Amino acid sequence: MFEVLTAAEMNKADAAAIAGGIAGFKLMSAAGVSAAHEIIGQFKPCPALVLCGPGNNGGDGFIVAQQLKKAGWPVRVACMVKRNALKGDAALAAQKWDGEIESLNSNLSVHQTGLIVDAVFGTGFDRALDPELVILFDKIRTRKIPVAAIDVPTGLNATTGSADPGTLKAELTVTFCRKKIGHLLLPGKNFCGKVVVADIGITDQTVAAMNTTCFENHPALWLKDFPVPQPESHKYTRGHAVIYGGEKRTGAACLAAAAAQKIGAGAVTVTSPKGSLPIYAGYRASIMVDECNNAEDLKAILRDERKNAVLIGPGAGVGDALRQAVEAILSFHKSGVLDADVFSAYQGNPQGLFSKLSPRYVLTPHEGEFERLFGLMDGNKLERALKAAKTSNAIVLLKGADTVIAAPDGSSVINTGAPPTLATAGSGDVLSGIITGLIAQGLPPFMAACAGAWLQGQAAQMHGYGLTAEDIISHLSQTLNTLCGCLPSHS
Repeated sequence: MFEVLTAAEMNKADAAAIAGGIAGFKLMSAAGVSAAHEIIGQFKPCPALVLCGPGNNGGDGFIVAQQLKKAGWPVRVACMVKRNALKGDAALAAQKWDGEIESLNSNLSVHQTGLIVDAVFGTGFDRALDPELVILFDKIRTRKIPVAAIDVPTGLNATTGSADPGTLKAELTVTFCRKKIGHLLLPGKNFCGKVVVADIGITDQTVAAMNTTCFENHPALWLKDFPVPQPESHKYTRGHAVIYGGEKRTGAACLAAAAAQKIGAGAVTVTSPKGSLPIYAGYRASIMVDECNNAEDLKAILRDERKNAVLIGPGAGVGDALRQAVEAILSFHKSGVLDADVFSAYQGNPQGLFSKLSPRYVLTPHEGEFERLFGLMDGNKLERALKAAKTSNAIVLLKGADTVIAAPDGSSVINTGAPPTLATAGSGDVLSGIITGLIAQGLPPFMAACAGAWLQGQAAQMHGYGLTAEDIISHLSQTLNTLCGCLPSHS
């Protein structure tokens, strides 16, 4: 149920359902009835104006209008074309509407309207809005009339997440079968409001047969592999995470180390130049510190096979020493996370890094760091992350309110649970530490990246406003306790 579809994939799902014996009008009727049900559940009865386009999305709108009228709502309908110009299932839906149809243009009155139902254009929309629509939408915006959108708000590209500037923001979007990529990626995500997925009769088997490779992040994707301490566990069976500590900006590595420990790594060691040893040693008594002044020292530390996951980058400082440390780490074929200063260190020579990477490693850049390492790339965030994963041969977690996790094999996950409060110093270091701690416990890197992004978002939501990086760490226990209550027994 967590597949995310493009417009083309949704069309294939519709076609497969019809080929399997479900009439197209039955799908349309189910969509309209479901959308009306959700609208009635979210909004109080009021004068509604249903805006219908010339295609199937407009057909959905006619069904919605009839259902609202049956429920006792005052309803007006406006369409971009006359009733006799509608074709196919949309024409059949219009026949079900027993009221007047006004002309949908810039002169349409929106006075005394309590709700707009946007059924103009659906998932196939991929162009600029007509000026007539923009003028009408501006009138609706000016009056602050609530909007419920059918499938997607008109003006939003369901496949890319891009949106025409004139797109109406919806409080509720009712979509069908599965969410679309445009519901989850910015800026589209900001136009959708609450997104509800309605069942219209397209089976899970039909969707599964399409071999979709993009999913919305959810514990169901990684829960069965999530590490849970067992009666026979000891600290080394729970993994030993190594955090490369920088000389000056020591707070970043401290946060990462604390997060790796909190998420369950059995042991955590911070490597530190001699001059910074007292800072790291005094940070938290349960976190170990090893002196590390150069790449050879780091290799000596990593020869301990129990040290199975490594994080490098947060607060590390940019220069030859960092590049040498990265290469030392990668020579051991362990697993881990590369973050922060690593991306600046390899700016101008990304192949020097990519040639040594494998899917055992997770790269966690924000947009600026991504551009430093991968340069300017065309495409939406999902497309760019997938290209980067293939180019680097590593897992790429491209951070943001619509974080994307992509693998070299083309698999991808969009994380939607990151609240705006995560835009605070140190949150990226905490995320890297969480992922490293999960990898240390045996969770595969791709799943660790997905789980880490989800858990961090949940912890941040629990705290609410006033969030600091330290608060994320403090709420991880509650997040884990809630999650682990849903876990099956591993015994």
